[in-house]
Amino acid sequence: MIATLIILIVSAILFVSGKVRSDLVAICALLALLLCQVLTPEEGLSGFSNTTVIMMIGLFVVGGGIFQTGLAKMIGSKVMTLAGDSETRMFLLVMLVTGTIGAFVSNTGTVALMLPIVVSMVASAGRSPRRFLMPLAFASSMGGMMTLIGTPPNLIVSDTLQSAGYEPLSFFSFLPVGLIILTVGIIVLLPLTKLLAPKEKTEDKKKTGKSLKDLVKEYGIASSLFRVHINDEKSPAIGKTVVDLDVYRKYGINVLELRRSVGPNRFVRTVNQKLASSDAVLSAGDVLYLSGDPEMIEKFAVDYDLRLLDVHTDEITGSSSNASLDFFDIGVAEILIMPTSSMINRKIKDLEFRSKFNVNVLGVRRKNDYILQDLGQVKVNEGDVLLVQGAWSDIALMKKESSNWVVLGEPLQEASKVTLDYKAPVAAAIMIAMIVMMVVESIPVAPVTSVLLAAILMVMTGCVRSMEAAYKTINWQTIVLFAAMLPMSIALEKTGVSAMISQSIVGVLGDSGPRVLLAGIYAVTSLMTIFISNTVTAVLMAPIALQCALQIGVSPVPFMFAVTVAASMCLASPFSTPPNALVMSAGQYTFMDYIKVGLPLQILYGVVMVIVLPMLFPF
Repeated sequence: MIATLIILIVSAILFVSGKVRSDLVAICALLALLLCQVLTPEEGLSGFSNTTVIMMIGLFVVGGGIFQTGLAKMIGSKVMTLAGDSETRMFLLVMLVTGTIGAFVSNTGTVALMLPIVVSMVASAGRSPRRFLMPLAFASSMGGMMTLIGTPPNLIVSDTLQSAGYEPLSFFSFLPVGLIILTVGIIVLLPLTKLLAPKEKTEDKKKTGKSLKDLVKEYGIASSLFRVHINDEKSPAIGKTVVDLDVYRKYGINVLELRRSVGPNRFVRTVNQKLASSDAVLSAGDVLYLSGDPEMIEKFAVDYDLRLLDVHTDEITGSSSNASLDFFDIGVAEILIMPTSSMINRKIKDLEFRSKFNVNVLGVRRKNDYILQDLGQVKVNEGDVLLVQGAWSDIALMKKESSNWVVLGEPLQEASKVTLDYKAPVAAAIMIAMIVMMVVESIPVAPVTSVLLAAILMVMTGCVRSMEAAYKTINWQTIVLFAAMLPMSIALEKTGVSAMISQSIVGVLGDSGPRVLLAGIYAVTSLMTIFISNTVTAVLMAPIALQCALQIGVSPVPFMFAVTVAASMCLASPFSTPPNALVMSAGQYTFMDYIKVGLPLQILYGVVMVIVLPMLFPF
């Protein structure tokens, strides 16, 4: 018991000081419990197999899909329309929307869904996410107090009452309490979150590379970019390859890419974007992206009965009408020719970039000059920079394999920033299906299974580019922090610390009247939840509160509500509830931030509940 208390106190001091990373503190605390043999290895590592932790991992991936497809930005812009330029209205909307969703979806799921939306929204408004993300986490917990399924402690206290022979709580028994909690939270957090105003920091302005749009603009690609549509089934180009057409030798133009419709769905992008490879056979409906002399491109279109598209014409239903390079499937990057390169003094057409590396050369930067025309005849010089275009996987290979060049910047990082907006409907469908499976009890699928299924679908449908990209969406610091601290509750229960604290306080206050005892139960539960998960705290305290109420001959219902509110409304710690942990890294919060904002609200909730609960549920 003494060892557990010492580890708990030292961990709390380190968390509050903020001088050591929170995840490192959590791991050290876990190791200390294992070394002192308070926990077995199986108990110590149980947090990493906990369903809530696994759910958090899956929800990070789902959130990544919502963010990367632009769905978050779309929803955020709708909310921004309602909020206007008012930060107060924006704050109220975040609280109300999150609280409403949190009433029907787990608070963890609510935060994971709302987090990318709120981040996109505040970024568009030029606001700091620090002002909104902690209230977002708190609002999800507040919303969870409105319904029976909103948070696990609600189910626990209802089950405890039913086991003792009382009527189980109904689905909306919690609604009056939840509304009061949400109202108080909004009133208090509106001014209190000003304490979370971002600190002035000197930002590192150094750029690691040019953005994709910067490159296209710098080389002037857009001014020489044209589209032709094979809209006539009698076109001589149908059934031929780009090589067969010999467009470069005949017309001096480059075929940059081919776009082809793969379905009639007007709501989902159904266009394949790829390089026009030598073996790609052209068919009716294809759109070719070309660069070169406008007169020669017009001549090529006339010769092959192709329609030259203007900026007002959609190439394919659901696509953009502007002729612009998109970076969904293929991208661009700069490569610097090394002094020792075997390519020096050789013509670009002889280097066979397309056949060997599956990329196009779009332009050459030679000192301050940009060469865009007749590229095949250009001889490569030492120090030349070539703008190449290809599939992201091929660009990745160019960065790794060749000794002839150096790929400038971080093109793959830029690729990860490209919004796959055509996938937004798919991401929305996956998100809605996940929510339905989590809310509808008649669907025999566990919440964690729903989340993992949604995460896998985000990857398989391309809403998240790849498994590597999925792994990058996961905030491992948050996962490790939460998983490493979960076994602390096992240690406190196993060594009798939890029982000793709760029973001692209850023993002292038992003869002071039901309201004082209610306050004591609330205080003990609230204190325990700072260091133990809210679910475990509710499991420990619900039977104690029940027995205390029965011993003094009063209704246990207000005591049960005191337990669930105190367990769920733990706002002074980042690891007491998953929502608090989820926003910690994104908001760049420290342990002290939760104490500054969450602790006053947590104390106020205690005062309000001690007054209100006996009025709603008489002794």
